[in-house]
Amino acid sequence: MQNRRYPIGIQTFSEIIRGGYVYVDKTDLVWQLTRYAKFVFMSRPRRFGKSLLTSTLESYFLGERELFEGLKIMQLEKEWERYPVIRLDLSMAKGRETADDLRQSLMFILSDLLEQYGRRQQEETPGQCLTGIIQRAYEKAGKQVVVVIDEYDAPLLEDLQEERTLDAKRKVMQEFYVPLKANERYIKFCFITGITKFSQLSIFSTINNLTNVTMDTVFSHICGITERELTTILREDIERLAALNEMTYEEMHQKLKLQYDGYHFTEDSEEIYNPFSLLKAFQQRKVSYYWFESGTPTFLIHQMQHFKTDIMSLDRLETFASEFDQPTENMKSALPLLYQSGYLTIKDYDREGDSYILSIPNQEVRIGYVRGLLPIYTGLDNGAVQAGFALKFWRALKRGDVDLAMREMQAFLAGVPYVEGFKEKLKDVATAEGFFEYTFYLIFSMLNIYARTQVKCAGGRADMVVWLPDTVYVFELKVHDSAKAALEQIDGKGYAIPYKTDDRKVVKVGVKFNADTRSPEDWVFSEA
Repeated sequence: MQNRRYPIGIQTFSEIIRGGYVYVDKTDLVWQLTRYAKFVFMSRPRRFGKSLLTSTLESYFLGERELFEGLKIMQLEKEWERYPVIRLDLSMAKGRETADDLRQSLMFILSDLLEQYGRRQQEETPGQCLTGIIQRAYEKAGKQVVVVIDEYDAPLLEDLQEERTLDAKRKVMQEFYVPLKANERYIKFCFITGITKFSQLSIFSTINNLTNVTMDTVFSHICGITERELTTILREDIERLAALNEMTYEEMHQKLKLQYDGYHFTEDSEEIYNPFSLLKAFQQRKVSYYWFESGTPTFLIHQMQHFKTDIMSLDRLETFASEFDQPTENMKSALPLLYQSGYLTIKDYDREGDSYILSIPNQEVRIGYVRGLLPIYTGLDNGAVQAGFALKFWRALKRGDVDLAMREMQAFLAGVPYVEGFKEKLKDVATAEGFFEYTFYLIFSMLNIYARTQVKCAGGRADMVVWLPDTVYVFELKVHDSAKAALEQIDGKGYAIPYKTDDRKVVKVGVKFNADTRSPEDWVFSEA
């Protein structure tokens, strides 16, 4: 097979086409998008191809017909008229400490355009300068202007809970975006994209005709790679990766699906693969956790801490669109940010009740969660868990040796020191089973083992149910009572009954934890 070039880190459409890189053709959707509305907004998770989309729009409106030869858009576009394009990447304004710093950063972003189109003396603020650029571009070309803004929310993400700083920066961004509405007659098309969704009132001010296509089925796969695209356009890449890893095509396809698939951006969306991770796997010839390696989601971790997010509820969360598709600054929980950032996705939709089931998209995101959250929620270092304990624990459970698995956990947890300040945090939670549920849940998640907590049944709620290929484990955890009492509760409440029809063996496990050592001190188990 001939080696293929993958556009990792390349977000410029012209470079991808001229460089002969792998390109999954979305140009028919790009053409439709430009005719859908005049002012368009779309949010997508990071590394999902938003910047490539804005670059493609730029090349299209610049009339660069030769770049699109052989692509789907050639069957649709006949005119190829050239327009002046103002494309702005606001990621360059990320991390500014004050509103003045942000204002200066925006002026720097506009500097090349000001050099190209000139600047009047009275144009002092970023918004005034953008107004002048739009009007002079229109006058110079004799045509309406196209405005494309990438990562519009980058200057604000780190300040979501710093109200004073956020408010000051938000006013700067409001002033910057005012020209988009005030100069509507000079604008042919305006496209704005980012990760999160701020309200029109707080950010876009007077742009009351901004059309949000984030959850529009027509454009659900304009970013990302669909199952159909993977098995046709990228089939040879799966075959090559399978051969290099001594697997069949079907085995590798399934491995990629579990690792990178599972995103739905509307109720009727096709399943979408993470494009960055998928192409990175082809380039590196290995299935791994590339999305989280490309950047730590610190702003998300901070928000989950701020809202005291119950991470164990994220495997299956029933909710309404108004709860997760809402402006970020109106959040009453971390849910909108989790969804908009791609850490939760739509898994099912109830048309009758107009409700959605949200869940973690795939294994890559699940492992990323654990690596970021394990130290925060339990005080354990994820590297130490993986290297010193996890594999032994998993192998023992897989063999059905519950006693060995629990001894491995006991030895490991008892030997882990508290991180600085963590003992104080645990004063309330260490006397309850909840802390140990979190510990169990995160450890199982790190092992890619499917586990759920507080699982409902007719008799109540089991603390935790764990599904392995050959065995279902039903756990009940106690701090102030015995392991024997925990096992009796499983039997008395019938926690294991729902799984007796499963082809797998069912094992009941009662565990008594020591709140001082944060480790199991006794356990009993029996087969159901």
